[in-house]
Amino acid sequence: MASLKTLRTRIASIKATRKITKAMQMVAASKLRRAQDAAVAARPYAEAMERVIANLAAAFKDNPGAPALLKGTGKDETHLVIIATADRGLCGPFNSAISRAARKHIERLLKAGKTVKLLHVGRKGFDVLKRFYRPKVIDTIEMRAVRQLKFEHAEKIGTRVLDLFHAGEFDVAWLFYSKFVNVITQRPTKQKLIPVELPPIAAEAKGARAAYEYEPDEEEILEAILPRNVSVQIFRALLENAAGEQGAKMTAMDSATRNAGDMIDRFTLVYNRTRQAQITKELIEIISGAEAL
Repeated sequence: MASLKTLRTRIASIKATRKITKAMQMVAASKLRRAQDAAVAARPYAEAMERVIANLAAAFKDNPGAPALLKGTGKDETHLVIIATADRGLCGPFNSAISRAARKHIERLLKAGKTVKLLHVGRKGFDVLKRFYRPKVIDTIEMRAVRQLKFEHAEKIGTRVLDLFHAGEFDVAWLFYSKFVNVITQRPTKQKLIPVELPPIAAEAKGARAAYEYEPDEEEILEAILPRNVSVQIFRALLENAAGEQGAKMTAMDSATRNAGDMIDRFTLVYNRTRQAQITKELIEIISGAEAL
């Protein structure tokens, strides 16, 4: 049985840990609102850009002169997998869920005989997958120093991806991130980044479809917005990740705080029982000594 001093030290240590986890929970809660607002605000723009590209690309569906970002390279041999995770831990299964989804996809590609290259955005994804795919990693981009996400951060990553594509380093690019649903739920998401995966255009059952005239023409517009779309989708993924990370951290720290409280209660009970047993033992020794006299 542990001594009273050991139990007191353990209880004091757990109380200090509980203060830390409670403080981290409050910090995550304060950051969550701003991150959630930014993620929700970015969704309409990214979705609208997808719809615009889908409408513009309708005329180029089978056109051999379509932009490369729309039609691809014509091959399906080399795949670039972009894995966006957090740079810090203590956020429950947030990072591991994204890495697990990416690993399943990578394994399917490898079984199909494809060549896979990895680009990590965030340190934690690299830490999880480096044991399996270190030779396939071409770069790891850390966002630890970024206090507030801006479009320019995503644009740098998008430019790197486009440079690799134009250099012929890959044929298809996939993006993995975690879509923020609510504080408790973050859903790992896979998105085909290059060539653009066009969303289905809802069939207009009533009335004829509107005709649009573009100035400049569709091809010139696509050439301008397709590269920007890569950065926009990456920016949305980073914002979704930022909100999901804070939500997961808030939930994890709340759970850790409650678990610490339960441990304190258990150790306090053991401490009181041990102390009572020690007092009882001393009283028995005193009474036995007095009776012996």
